[in-house]
Amino acid sequence: MSDEAYIGWGGFQKEGTEWDFGLVLTPGNFGLGMLISRKAIAFAKADPRIEFVTVLLPPSRRNLGALVRAGAKFTKEIEYDGQVFRKYRLETS
Repeated sequence: MSDEAYIGWGGFQKEGTEWDFGLVLTPGNFGLGMLISRKAIAFAKADPRIEFVTVLLPPSRRNLGALVRAGAKFTKEIEYDGQVFRKYRLETS
């Protein structure tokens, strides 16, 4: 929520032994993604349970500069329900 308006959803979810971070914003709020992600990663870095965060992106996502500058490393491509995603890992400890 931003100024009492719905802008999307996101957060951390434990997938096996890994913490996955997801963020889905409404089209008019895409510009808030970096601000929200920075705050979320700061939260993860402050939590000793979260040694690293994984992020899944579709192959169509080309603008990865901020993710790479933050230190995320590509690990592999994976498939969920017939859809391919690129998996990245960001160390938080």
